[in-house]
Amino acid sequence: MADQTQDNTVMSHIKKLTEKEEYLYGKENLTDEDIKELHQIKSELDQYWDLLHQRRALRDAGRNPDKAAMRSTDTIENYEE
Repeated sequence: MADQTQDNTVMSHIKKLTEKEEYLYGKENLTDEDIKELHQIKSELDQYWDLLHQRRALRDAGRNPDKAAMRSTDTIENYEE
């Protein structure tokens, strides 16, 4: 059950970031600061989605999902799609 609590915490953070991203994209005119914030949000979203995927993969493999760790933005950006 603690595993699901951790996943819910990660999902909650993803939801907050997504809401902020949608708010910024919905603005009429984006400032330079807004654009900078959007880039930061995108990077953080990538990291949190990666963390959630790691947790799920570990759980599916019968391993401890708490062994998942936040990876750097550079690491995540170099993944091939």
